[in-house]
Amino acid sequence: MMSAAPAFIPAPPFDSLGPFRLYGLMIALGVLASVALARRRWAARGNDPEQISAIALWAVPAGLIGSRIYHVITDYDRLYCGQPRCERSLIPGAFEIWNGGLGIPGGIIAGVAVGIFVGYRMGVDWRDCVDAAIPGLPLAQAIGRLGNYFNQELFGRPTTVPWALKVEPKGGMPLDGYVPGFETYHPTFAYELIWNLGVVGVLLWIDSKRRLGKGKLLGAYVALYFLGRLWIEAMRSDTATEVFGIRVNIWTSIVGITIGVVIVLWKGPLRSHAATAEALAVESFLSVEAGSVEDGDDPHAADAAAEETEAAAPDAGSIDPDEVEPADPVAGPEEHAEAGDQAGALDDSESPKT
Repeated sequence: MMSAAPAFIPAPPFDSLGPFRLYGLMIALGVLASVALARRRWAARGNDPEQISAIALWAVPAGLIGSRIYHVITDYDRLYCGQPRCERSLIPGAFEIWNGGLGIPGGIIAGVAVGIFVGYRMGVDWRDCVDAAIPGLPLAQAIGRLGNYFNQELFGRPTTVPWALKVEPKGGMPLDGYVPGFETYHPTFAYELIWNLGVVGVLLWIDSKRRLGKGKLLGAYVALYFLGRLWIEAMRSDTATEVFGIRVNIWTSIVGITIGVVIVLWKGPLRSHAATAEALAVESFLSVEAGSVEDGDDPHAADAAAEETEAAAPDAGSIDPDEVEPADPVAGPEEHAEAGDQAGALDDSESPKT
């Protein structure tokens, strides 16, 4: 029997908060954080953040549905084909999302596709919108992975490393991946959480330079996410559908990395220097505009100055039109000559001193 490590991560003491499952709450918090980040970044580009909220109303449900469909399809022969062969039946098992089971690849495909379509219909620059919203996706995934902790799922092989996760089956319910006699396991969900936070930071740094072409941040995200998922998936011990003896999500990760690289390299990865300067100038202008009123300034000073200028200017309505001598519309050569003689009558002594 393998001795238990002094678990750095204890088993969750509970999995619900009142009537709410913590798995679902973590997903909801992830979605809110993702939308908030996307709104902030979209506004920094000089756009209306409410457009992000409108897109999210369609993209978020689509992502959840897509992730569930991916899970059900890839685990159908193991979980949803009906008893006694499988653990549960397609109906109602496919709809019991609170028991876990969201395939992120399906969520990425459905959520991004619907988001791009809705943004296109709204008339926004969908590539710029994607660049603003994409860093929020790994942020949502990182927060959502905390739900796996409370569900005691998606942990890895047994280990005694100092940061091991202690797993405690409760109520006689078996846990997928749990090996009797072993108490501590690799917290692979935590590895993915940390990796995703790193992806958020890298994407924000890349986008701050504005050198990557518009819309290319999507490819960078897909490649980076699946690169991490590739090695993390290889550490997991839970049951999974296999293709040619390899977990299906490893195959999916390889395909995802390839697609991400193709998106980045397609038609050149970088913007021109002029396009980069223009993109950076938008946020610089907005920053200056936002900081033009400092804490010690009177926010009404500009309005007061404008009112004083307006008061000092002559009131066009106060001039009596009868007092203005109309110009002669047709002046003959004699009048012009007379005016010239009068102008020449000023000699040097009458000229003003300078």
